[in-house]
Amino acid sequence: MTKAILTDIEGTTSSIAFVHDVLFPYARARLPAWVAKHGGDLAQLNAWMDADAKVTELKDIQGKIWAEGYAAGELKGHVYPDAAEALRRWHDEGLTLAVFSSGSVAAQKLIFGHSDQGDLSPLFSGWFDTTTGPKRDAQSYVLIADALGVSPADVLFLSDISGETDAAKAAGMRALLIDREKGQGDVASFAEIVL
Repeated sequence: MTKAILTDIEGTTSSIAFVHDVLFPYARARLPAWVAKHGGDLAQLNAWMDADAKVTELKDIQGKIWAEGYAAGELKGHVYPDAAEALRRWHDEGLTLAVFSSGSVAAQKLIFGHSDQGDLSPLFSGWFDTTTGPKRDAQSYVLIADALGVSPADVLFLSDISGETDAAKAAGMRALLIDREKGQGDVASFAEIVL
């Protein structure tokens, strides 16, 4: 029986284009000023950005830059309407909702807290990023289930990356691959998910 739903963000609840075409350029444009004020290796940070590296230090800095943008009203998080509707319904049904993303917890809260579908952050009981562990490592999912106080078998994980759904399944979770573009996953939208 599903007691908790754990979701990825990029390509799952939110458009990949939003992250790559809005958030990343916004952070990159402001990175030199951030480094000048706070310190850091600009060349290394840019190299990690170019490689879309899932480095916790980079994700933390990006999150801080984005926080300023959301606070100034320059950014608004993208969330698919079908995802927002399902998340609200599942929350109302008493399911525990949590996020596991390579973006920092701070960045996760900003996307959902300042989304084009309203403030969705109160729906979530747990926020997990790469400080928990790699998203393609089954142990990360075991740790998340433990933190949520449920058995892995009681968790449904949603992602657009098969390596992540495979890791969740290896941990004992149910997992669905979302493919919004080509329809080659288990489902093409949250509207198709049956618990």
